[in-house]
Amino acid sequence: MAIISQPYLENIPREDALRRYLERLEELSALNTGEPERIPVEQSCGRITAQPVFAAVSSPHYHAAAMDGIAVNSVDTFGASETTPLRLKMREQAVMVDTGDTLPKGYNAVVMIEDVDFPEEGFVEIISTAVPWQHVRVVGEDFIETEMVLPSHQRIRPYDLGGLLTAGLTEVDVFPKVRVALLPTGTEIVAPGTPLKPGDVIDSNSRILGGLVEEWGGIPVYAPSTIDDYDLLKERILEYRDKADVLAVIAGSSHGREDYTVPLFRQLGEVFVHGVAIRPGKPVSLGAVGGKPVIGVPGYPVSAALAFEVFARPVIYRKNGVSLPEDIYKKAYVGRKTVSSLGAEEYIRVRLGKVRDKLMVQSLPRGAGTVTSLVQADGVICVPQHSEGYPAGAEVDVRILRPEGIPRTTVVVGSHDLVLDHIADLIQQKRPGFRLISSHVGSMGGLTALRRGEAHLAGTHLLDEETGEYNISSVKRVLAGHKMILVNLSYRIQGMLVLPGNPKGIKSLQDLAGSGLRFINRQRGSGTRLLFDHLLKEEGIASSAVQGYEREEYTHMAVAVAVASGSADVGLGIQAAASALGLDFLPVGEERYDLCIPADLWDEKEVSLVREILDGSDFQQVAGQLQGYDFRDCGKIMGET
Repeated sequence: MAIISQPYLENIPREDALRRYLERLEELSALNTGEPERIPVEQSCGRITAQPVFAAVSSPHYHAAAMDGIAVNSVDTFGASETTPLRLKMREQAVMVDTGDTLPKGYNAVVMIEDVDFPEEGFVEIISTAVPWQHVRVVGEDFIETEMVLPSHQRIRPYDLGGLLTAGLTEVDVFPKVRVALLPTGTEIVAPGTPLKPGDVIDSNSRILGGLVEEWGGIPVYAPSTIDDYDLLKERILEYRDKADVLAVIAGSSHGREDYTVPLFRQLGEVFVHGVAIRPGKPVSLGAVGGKPVIGVPGYPVSAALAFEVFARPVIYRKNGVSLPEDIYKKAYVGRKTVSSLGAEEYIRVRLGKVRDKLMVQSLPRGAGTVTSLVQADGVICVPQHSEGYPAGAEVDVRILRPEGIPRTTVVVGSHDLVLDHIADLIQQKRPGFRLISSHVGSMGGLTALRRGEAHLAGTHLLDEETGEYNISSVKRVLAGHKMILVNLSYRIQGMLVLPGNPKGIKSLQDLAGSGLRFINRQRGSGTRLLFDHLLKEEGIASSAVQGYEREEYTHMAVAVAVASGSADVGLGIQAAASALGLDFLPVGEERYDLCIPADLWDEKEVSLVREILDGSDFQQVAGQLQGYDFRDCGKIMGET
């Protein structure tokens, strides 16, 4: 059945969309909790109390000794002092007790064993008067029978289990967990593990959203992937609406030819919102079918996650009977200029690391389909709807995504190198609570970041054409007045990356001039770009003669992917990147890659840890397996400024 989806109803601000959605669901009683269920206390951790819970017994339910010592009647101890010790006869005036013992009948106090002397058999001696109920846990000290232990609408914590059991309770009334049906759609969607053909997309969205549902206290209900067929989708929506309390249809919420979510929501129920001014996630649709909340979630993973967090999370919490927890925000500083388009509130996932006393932001890739940004993010920054972004150095509020806390982080900014990934892995293996993150902005960008105090280290391989030396002159120029130490990481072989078998027959840089070969370049300021420009100059080749000279990528692996995927015929990069993707490699020369370190950070743990790793046998073992590298000076100081 061919149905064309209507365009967006609106492009309304997030706050207005959420308010409209919740208010309409409230009118439909679609946010009500389910009927309470009674479950064993031992199974109730994390559940929400549906009724106030009252103690069935007092705790303690007997007068109990709170100390090891002797039980006494306080009247019998009057007059005892250090100058006039008082003797009491055992079994008539004093009884030995241990902590937790029942206080014998007729006794109302305990004297600690440390304050008791035994002058002769059958007698004890005390040197102070005991006041009534001294060192005694009286009946009901903790709970009194019928006293409230927990109010309703409270999440039961591990500590609460002890309270409930101590109060004599074995069962508790809780709200049922919200069941959220997740229906992935699209003819291109295939299950994980399916052999892939061009155009196939692995279904990861339903598991991402299902994990969020569990984190928020709900139960995910997974539907099979459904092809873009109107009648079949209608059948599945009705089926899974009846199996759950909330339904999320993944993909098909935009207005393409086979985007059926919104028309089906309209046919089967209501659509309150279609199109929200957020980026990513604009095509989200919000409505109700059969009196139950439904959400049309965009298909790209980052869009899906954001839309689900913004609109499904408050619904799940409300139906669970609890309010949303407060988000945690921290002040941080943007390391690079962040540009955003007007008209939508943009959410950018970031990594975080503290350099000196400043929490620095490293923006992650912003594509709506970039799953790595979901995996690596420590937090999220928001660019307001009517803002064009943030300048470098701007202070921003970061919503923290890691409840376990952010590890101590070595922040590396500069030239990309695969060895940094191995160092990061070894740090996390050997030093739990520490990590390394790197931002690939090119060698010059790394030195500039050091000048602004935004990194611990910068990876650099900048050739001085006049002297033929690497790095030292650039560091002196860019970081004049700052004391820096250059430590070698490796020497690398740079060369041309081409398809296996070199089908274009490329032999030298001269083959790039006016030949129609598609080149993929590195970004301005990168060491590889400067090396390429130097080589072109030596060969007398104008950059304008190289097709693709202006096309840029930020990492060696991105260059390799461009060649491997066929979008470029050749690119300049390191041999390790070629080997990783099975490309052929035509060497053009060796370069020196150093780590530039501010002298005042030399002994900081985030820096010294990297130096320790470089000196370790584990790193040497990893380094020995990498192609295109020479580690003859690894860890050696190559210069100071």
